[in-house]
Amino acid sequence: MGDVEPIILSRRGAVPVQPAAPSPAPLRVTFDRRELDRILDLYGRMVAQGEWRDYAIDFSRDKAVFAIYRRAMDMPLYRIEKDPRLARRQGMYAVVSQTGHILKRGHELPRVLAMLEKPLKAI
Repeated sequence: MGDVEPIILSRRGAVPVQPAAPSPAPLRVTFDRRELDRILDLYGRMVAQGEWRDYAIDFSRDKAVFAIYRRAMDMPLYRIEKDPRLARRQGMYAVVSQTGHILKRGHELPRVLAMLEKPLKAI
């Protein structure tokens, strides 16, 4: 028809309404504070035991990756991945081995990280 603007009637009179703009797609997937605290807690304990030495974090458009290294020059020993596209399927969290095999996948990060925990030893 023409330049017709939607109008909402209220007690104070007619108010023009701006159409809702589509929400922008997230630029990249990240770990939130709670998730990062859990991952770094596990990382700190494993460093104290001498198992792990270095880490790297990568945030991309599709997924967030926390890579764990035994030595800085090696390939990652493990990768903790967050992929929101899999949230309704197998779960958005995964632990991936050095060879690329998925060791554990799930909907809850603590359960997935439990796979990396070392059992306590009796002294």
